Amino acid sequence: MDYKKAGVDIEAGYKSVELMKEHVKKTMRKEVLGGIGGFSGAFSMDAFKNMEHPTLVSGTDGVGTKLKLAFLLDKHDTVGIDCVAMCVNDIACAGGEPLFFLDYIACGKNYPEKIATIVSGVAEGCLQSGAALIGGETAEMPGFYPEDEYDLAGFAVGVVDQKDLITGADIKAGDVLVGIASSGVHSNGFSLVRSVFSMDQETLNTYHEELGKTLGEALIAPTKIYVKTMKSIKEAGVTVKGCSHITGGGFYENVPRMLPEGAHAVIRKDSYEVPAIFRMLAREGQIEEHMMYNTFNMGIGLVLAVDAADVEKTMEAVKAAGETPYVIGEIREGEKGVTVC
Repeated sequence: MDYKKAGVDIEAGYKSVELMKEHVKKTMRKEVLGGIGGFSGAFSMDAFKNMEHPTLVSGTDGVGTKLKLAFLLDKHDTVGIDCVAMCVNDIACAGGEPLFFLDYIACGKNYPEKIATIVSGVAEGCLQSGAALIGGETAEMPGFYPEDEYDLAGFAVGVVDQKDLITGADIKAGDVLVGIASSGVHSNGFSLVRSVFSMDQETLNTYHEELGKTLGEALIAPTKIYVKTMKSIKEAGVTVKGCSHITGGGFYENVPRMLPEGAHAVIRKDSYEVPAIFRMLAREGQIEEHMMYNTFNMGIGLVLAVDAADVEKTMEAVKAAGETPYVIGEIREGEKGVTVC
């Protein structure tokens, strides 16, 4: 008996590392010390010594049951973007610049080419966010995961000068809410999605005129990364008072997280067009409207609170970053919370 006969192929692990190196290399920043393959990743902080109070911000998350869709479609090159997005968008919400990222892949069997494809998506997400992929782990766990399945999670660290932290503390009545469009369902609510639609090849590969693509293509679309958009807004001279990443829990859970006591957010549903994938979900699943807004992003991936005088500059900065903004509501005095009307 040996380790390979027990289900763990060390040689496959070595091959995976070799295959992923070309993708990892693309994400390197000048602050990265050493190369991939060490026991830890090293990152120099010299570039941030001029900040008054350099503050580290971090985020960790996974892709969730959206991975089930990747298994069915045998498409593994974009879920890594989702993994990075879920972590770095949270850092961007605090006003931070993502510095580096580490991934964790657990699988039933290590297929080197598949692992490298997954990591190529992680690397793409890092490129989109400016983070270096400085390390990770691939754990082959026979008997724990089916051979053709895996889990994917990650961890990111960023930096922000303490004075530039976005905390929501200064939000007040009269401030305006700007929403930035999502690319679709992103990486939350897929347990409900998988209950609404039959998860089989025929259903997923069926083209729908209202979507302009197959159902599978609409659902697997990777999560938007908003790091460069937030940087564009900051460079435009706008002070973002509050920022919510609309993930699991939709509007009702996430928007209040940026609000101080005494501030109530009002979001108008008719301020933008809800994407077709959400209308289809609601129709096919007979999901009532409140549950939709309490589960999904409904077409808005990020909600910003800005001073009314800064709305136009914010909108222009978002457009300059290649994203689509909407004025979706305002802040009023009242109990901390959100009304979607």
